[in-house]
Amino acid sequence: MRLTTVTRTAGANAALKDGSVAPEGFELVFEEVDPINRAFRRMVRELAYDVSEMAITTYLCAREHGVPFTALPIFLVRGFHHGAILCNATVAREPKELEGRRVGVNRGYTVTTGVWARGILADEHGVDPDRVTWVLSGDEHVTAWRPPPNVVRVEPGRDVADLLAAGELAAAIGIEADHPDVRPLLPDAAEAGFAALRDRGHYPINHLVVVRDDLLEQRPELATALFEAFAEAKRRYVERLRAGQVESPTAADRTYARVLELTGRDPLPYGVEPSRGVLEELIRHALRQRILTRPPAVESLFAESTLGLTG
Repeated sequence: MRLTTVTRTAGANAALKDGSVAPEGFELVFEEVDPINRAFRRMVRELAYDVSEMAITTYLCAREHGVPFTALPIFLVRGFHHGAILCNATVAREPKELEGRRVGVNRGYTVTTGVWARGILADEHGVDPDRVTWVLSGDEHVTAWRPPPNVVRVEPGRDVADLLAAGELAAAIGIEADHPDVRPLLPDAAEAGFAALRDRGHYPINHLVVVRDDLLEQRPELATALFEAFAEAKRRYVERLRAGQVESPTAADRTYARVLELTGRDPLPYGVEPSRGVLEELIRHALRQRILTRPPAVESLFAESTLGLTG
């Protein structure tokens, strides 16, 4: 069976993209989509692919609204989001000063970076997300989702980065702004992320893999075959990472190498059990931020045949 597949080329899936690893009994036919969030939108709204990389919070939201695809516990992208928050220092210098003010968000409120960043503000700095007005630059992938009253769209013709520079927004998440008054809200953000990993096991998942439900029903062996292939491709990458053999390392490669150095463990563990804690943390944030209306059981989010798999 040929499967139309979308996933960015990165270290963990390079062996799949070059064909040196393949799922047994299936052929992955890759479609390149740049930026990758366009594929998320098409998958959510049109079921445009058979297998797709997907932002994890988009998946949680889509799942609650009945979109017929199911995740596999293949966590392609992880990272820290302490550095994703910029502030206008003339308006707010400390996280608690965001309460009662307007804060920009790149694209939608359910974008995963925003969810994790708001979680950091709440867990590490005591910021109540309900006491902030979140100003979006775009719309949501899941059109059926409805925002809470403190989430608004930016005014037509206005730009979030410009509003931040002008001090009309106290801060913004996930944007770039070149202005002397704009700086990271959290000092030493990169080290703060690694400290959160050491202190409380905070290691955010950004992306996973989803498969159309009709295909999972038609070919019950598909979920396991995909998991094993993605896991093998990732193992080859981690071996190169451990040996210092990754050429022209990206920022993500450097992050994974540092996690490996700090923990001594695989920096991209696949499977439900190795990631249960961070999955429960994300669900907690999604509920607190009113992205979800009810807490899903972790096991309910993944194809049943993959629940006992690790890789």
